[in-house]
Amino acid sequence: MIEIRFHGRGGQGSVIASKILAKAFFMEGKYVSSFPYFGVERRGAPVTAFTRVDEKPIRARYQIYQPDYVVVLDPSLLKTVNVLNGLKKEGWILLNTLKSPAEVQRILKHDNIATVDATSIAIKHRLGSQAAPIVNTAVLGAFARMSSLVKIETVMEAIRQSAPAKREENALAAKDAYESVIMGGA
Repeated sequence: MIEIRFHGRGGQGSVIASKILAKAFFMEGKYVSSFPYFGVERRGAPVTAFTRVDEKPIRARYQIYQPDYVVVLDPSLLKTVNVLNGLKKEGWILLNTLKSPAEVQRILKHDNIATVDATSIAIKHRLGSQAAPIVNTAVLGAFARMSSLVKIETVMEAIRQSAPAKREENALAAKDAYESVIMGGA
């Protein structure tokens, strides 16, 4: 089973991202589970969402404590949330940031890091506002490239079917992020 944990802030689309990713996996014939965890439910508050994928039915119905992948939509969370908590040693982190994977590796002390400037991509495609861009679909494109677990075409179709607004813009943001993610690693 592959377990993915999303960290974002209320209003960034972390929960929708986890659901769209689950839909993309499902479209490729996988079994999936996706659910959020909310603390204080308000815009800007930390939000965690989870996606599981497997070749066989998933019976686990609890939070993900030892993820294979961690996806961070807001880099400021690195200062307030232990996003690495439980991440498997060989696990990967995808971070929305202007920094290179090498710069982030020095901060987080973890080898497998990918970065993408999902914020600029979201602004380019007019997703959200300049002050509060919605980066979730861009991050999904970067995840497809980083993980090689799901095809970008499937992610784009899942976005077109599921995004609450600007479906084509969201799908194109995913493709842009797929093409611009920077991979680091041991």
